[in-house]
Order: sequence, then C-alpha cells, then structure tokens
Amino acid sequence: MTTADAVAPVMSTPAMAPQVCSFPPVFHADARVLILGSMPGAASLAAAQYYAHPRNAFWPLMGRLFDAGPELSYEARLARLNAVGVALWDVIARCRRPGSLDSAIDRDSVEPNDFASLFATCTRIDHVFFNGTAAESAFRRHVRLPAGMRPLAFTRLPSTSPAHAARDFATKLAAWQPVRDALAAADAPRHALANAA
Repeated sequence: MTTADAVAPVMSTPAMAPQVCSFPPVFHADARVLILGSMPGAASLAAAQYYAHPRNAFWPLMGRLFDAGPELSYEARLARLNAVGVALWDVIARCRRPGSLDSAIDRDSVEPNDFASLFATCTRIDHVFFNGTAAESAFRRHVRLPAGMRPLAFTRLPSTSPAHAARDFATKLAAWQPVRDALAAADAPRHALANAA
C-alpha cells in the first residue's frame, strides 16, 4: 500500500460525538434551594444516577451537611434531600460531548433545561447553587428566565467532580456550608411563626 492509499484516521470532535441527555429534576414543590450541575458524566449516565462516580465528592458532602451520604441507598439519599428542601438538576438538557469532561461539550449543541417551569412549580426556591464553574457558565450563557420573575440568589460552589481535586474534602465542605445556611435562613420565618403560635 502506498502513502497515497493510506486512510487518515478520523479524529473525534465534539460536533461528531453522540448526543447525551440529562436526568429529570429531583424536587418537592416546597424546595427552597436548587443545586445545579452542568451535565452528568459518563459514570452517572451509565448508572442513571446523579453524581455516581465513586470519587465525586457530592454525596459525601451531602452526608456531612444533610445526612444524605453514600451509605444510604440512592433513593434514600434523594428522599433525604427532598425532605430538607434541596432540589437537584442540571443546566443542560442535551448536548454533544465526547467523554465526560465539561470542556469537551460542544457549546453549539447545548439545549438548556426548562427552568421557567421548575421555578413556577417550586415557588419557594430563592437560592440557586452551581456545582462548579461549568454549571454557572452554561446557565448564564444558555438560560433565559421570564421577565418579571421573582429575584433569585446565585452562588458558585467548588466542583465536586474528581476532575477538580485541587481542594481537599475539608475545604470543599466549608465552601458548601452556605447551602445549609440558605436553607436555615429560608426556614427561619416559618419557625418564628410556629413558635409565636
């Protein structure tokens, strides 16, 4: 075979990658905070579970903050988060992405989730937490909320992904404490009314 007969290898690009889709949101209608990732990684998609990679710090953090740690079944973890007022979702509904890295997402292929409907259903959500910079960037780039919608607070937290392991667990735990603080602040008026009664 001559050089001219050789076939050049086809390089994979985001635009050629298969489309991946995120999961439905996990929430109760009385949720007070929303935690957003960008798009589930390959391990999570294969398991059909949020944050399924064994080295992702999300569930260990939820265990320390809300007793929703990895020692519980997946269903029990979700139920525990719902019980304390935490909703989970991802910014991106579908996109093309080879592999699991956020940096590999084809931005032109991104379709965001329907946040207007979620916020209309969960009228008590007043604080949105982004699990990492990629989630925040995708939200600000692709999501358009309805005019006149109630004001929301937005906070970017350190990513729990194993690809972002520069911070140790204790540092991430301290950085994620505002999620619990936001829930306590949201529940304070209701507790005050209950005590007054």
